[in-house]
Amino acid sequence: MRRERLDFLADNPFYTKRFAWFVGRRCRASTVKDVAEELNLDWQTVKELDKQYMTAQLERAGIPAPKAIGIDEISIRKGQTYRIVVSDLIRHRPIWFGGEDRSEDSMRQFYDWLGEKKSKGIRLAVMDMWKPFRNATRERAPQAAILFDKFHIMKHLGDALDKVRKMEYARLQGKDRRYIKGQKYVLLSNHENLTLDGRRSLKTLLAANKRLNTAYLLKESFGQLWDYKSEAWARRFFENWKASLKWQRLKPYEKFAEMIERHWDGIAAYCKPENKVSLGFVEGLNNKIRVIQRRAYGLRDEEYLRLKILTSMLQKL
Repeated sequence: MRRERLDFLADNPFYTKRFAWFVGRRCRASTVKDVAEELNLDWQTVKELDKQYMTAQLERAGIPAPKAIGIDEISIRKGQTYRIVVSDLIRHRPIWFGGEDRSEDSMRQFYDWLGEKKSKGIRLAVMDMWKPFRNATRERAPQAAILFDKFHIMKHLGDALDKVRKMEYARLQGKDRRYIKGQKYVLLSNHENLTLDGRRSLKTLLAANKRLNTAYLLKESFGQLWDYKSEAWARRFFENWKASLKWQRLKPYEKFAEMIERHWDGIAAYCKPENKVSLGFVEGLNNKIRVIQRRAYGLRDEEYLRLKILTSMLQKL
């Protein structure tokens, strides 16, 4: 008895590759459950066909040789369970998902996978201020400039603003609290994202509390730091911003300024023309990953999640 492999068949011999590709394209926009119900197939069959489709996508994309990478971690389940996601910031796609946590050893796994030659070709690494990522990158890709992600830094500043809000709420009594209560997200959201009612609430809040008004204006102005093309001018802006904290009694902001001072080299690196990359891609990818996780709620197959993330920006077959 002889068995022959037919190229037009999928890994599941009851279906052709053409049908597997169709299922994979449908699963890009719908859940496995919905596609299974639509095509009257078993849930597990649809998932396996989708995995074959995504594996073929990765094979067609080839092994990357990135020049600029973005490094971030995602939580895959409760209990501080993290995995590292590395993206190619020039080609705008994730290229690696793995590790056991967000330690230096897990970060080294990426550089082992990429290889010594390609690791030495990396000229820029964008990351948050997590020390293990920085240490592993300096060890395996010492020639790469390290740039701290703007969105993580602004998140720290948003946290400082929220602490000021809590301090003001605790300081005030009675009716004076009514302007602050329930306004956390109005205060932390970007002004252009607020509804008309949200903008009215924000205007009332800032008019009623001078310290929150000062903290809000300082938070909004800090984003200008990434607009400078000269490190000297960026430093001058930061020194002026830091000087404006004097006598304001904004302790969380003072701690934030100290943190920026300690990590200045990784922020000023963006002023160099060769380091001008899309800083918003990593944050946009994180939002896309959260959508994938919500769509696959309860799914325990980590390999399936890995394939979904790595193929999320690839073209359809």
